[in-house]
Amino acid sequence: MFIRTVSDCHDRKGVMAKILIVDDQACIREFVSEELIAEGYGVETAADVESARGYLRFSPPDLILLDLFLDGLDGISILHESKHQYPGLPVIIFTAYDSYREDPRMSEADGYVIKSTFLGELKEEIAHHLEFHRRPDTVAEVQPPVQSVAGGHGL
Repeated sequence: MFIRTVSDCHDRKGVMAKILIVDDQACIREFVSEELIAEGYGVETAADVESARGYLRFSPPDLILLDLFLDGLDGISILHESKHQYPGLPVIIFTAYDSYREDPRMSEADGYVIKSTFLGELKEEIAHHLEFHRRPDTVAEVQPPVQSVAGGHGL
């Protein structure tokens, strides 16, 4: 059984994790928002690509829940833009379509969850990615090339 306390929704400084939900369906935004707020997260919502871009520009979240199909441009553009602008920002695709799971364009996504009225899997993905991206050992460091003892050349 997955049990999480509200304190798990906060980072090491005690600040509530903020999640941006990008979905063009108001009922989905409201339902998921209510559930995540009840879990102790801060939530912002965007109905379209331009609104999502505004949040990313002025108030970047700790995690993005992203629908693939939005009015106007598709969610894939937000996935690519957010990963280019904030490489460590976790993005979870939250869509009704299972058929895009293996799509090469999804390679930048950190997770892929099929929409359902049961949000257990989504909540687990969120908790996992927020914890994973907060851990200091998940931050990639650039290492100098390794020198060979015998020849003195890099590998």
